[in-house]
Amino acid sequence: MEITRERLEDHRRPDAPDKANARNLLAACMVHALHDGYTDGLYAFLPIWQGQFRLSYAGLAMVRALYYGTMGGLQLPADRALRRLSPRASLVLATLIAAGGFLVMALPLGFAGLCLGLVIAGIGSSIQHPRGSTLVTDSYGTSARRPLGIYNFSGDLGKATLPALAAMLLPLIAWRPVLGLMAMLGIGVAAALAWLAPAVAKPDGEDAKARQPGGGRWGFGLLTAIGGLDTATRMGYLLFLPFLIHGRGGGSATVGIALALLFIGGAFGKAICTWLSERLGVIGGVVATEAATALLIAVTLRTPLGPTLAILPLLGIVLNGTSSILYGTVPELAPGGDVGRAFAIFYTSVIGAGGFAPILYGAVADHSGQAIGILAASATAAAIIPLIIMLRPSLRAAA
Repeated sequence: MEITRERLEDHRRPDAPDKANARNLLAACMVHALHDGYTDGLYAFLPIWQGQFRLSYAGLAMVRALYYGTMGGLQLPADRALRRLSPRASLVLATLIAAGGFLVMALPLGFAGLCLGLVIAGIGSSIQHPRGSTLVTDSYGTSARRPLGIYNFSGDLGKATLPALAAMLLPLIAWRPVLGLMAMLGIGVAAALAWLAPAVAKPDGEDAKARQPGGGRWGFGLLTAIGGLDTATRMGYLLFLPFLIHGRGGGSATVGIALALLFIGGAFGKAICTWLSERLGVIGGVVATEAATALLIAVTLRTPLGPTLAILPLLGIVLNGTSSILYGTVPELAPGGDVGRAFAIFYTSVIGAGGFAPILYGAVADHSGQAIGILAASATAAAIIPLIIMLRPSLRAAA
């Protein structure tokens, strides 16, 4: 009887890590979807805040920057401060802080309360990126590339659902109760994380040998720069797309359709480009996607409205999908094997590029015209190709 029990336990053991890893991935994806949904969901409230608090466009941008800047600027400090906490504690804390920020915004505290809530929510969201990414990487080790692609894709699901939900509710009820409902959603996700996420942090040094990179700081720095340029290309093109559609005779509804087509393609791109990198490798995958991005952006300058709309889903695949390849490469090149810090630095670069790129491309367009601004975004994608080729020695050393 004892022998039978031992054999049964041995038979079950191989499945246990797979189930635990799947739970960890689900926990990371849930928190990523919520926080990215929080980030983009704020766009639905901007016109209401502008009218209620009599804000200029510049003032509205500064209000948004309270959240976006806090989230981007605190990635490294948040990772450093919370790395001793378990994945469960850090992800639950991140979600409760972000939900608390939305709850403060929902209270009748005036403009000061709105600003305070945005800062608190940004603090919470700054925690989840490095901690969630580290949880996925620690769970899957050297096989983390595809799970990181799934984690990356989950953020797009949040961006697609939560802003749409807020936009549907705002015509029906006041904006403060909508923010309150979003806060309640965050509390619900935190409760689910308390059951899903692991309660024990991975011991320091575990699997360090397997994850020890050979690419050095140069390789990681180059990868971080590439990630920033990739985000700059995406944000730059998004800045001009509504004006491009209007210039082809499209109205506001057509602009909405164009953005939806681009985002739908982008969501599929996270999965497709991860698969592409498994077939072509990191270098081949990024070269293919960035070359296609540069070409398709330039093509939309010359096509009529109908063909432009037809191109946008394909452009979305390569415009947004490259990020999955780059995110999946971060653990391989993390200096000293410190994956959490590497993701914090990488996300800081990406978020910073997303904030500054529209300003730079907008200045180019102001001085040279919209077409030159769009071509500048196309040229940025093309400039990534020689940089990713320069990354080849670092990837070989890290293999």
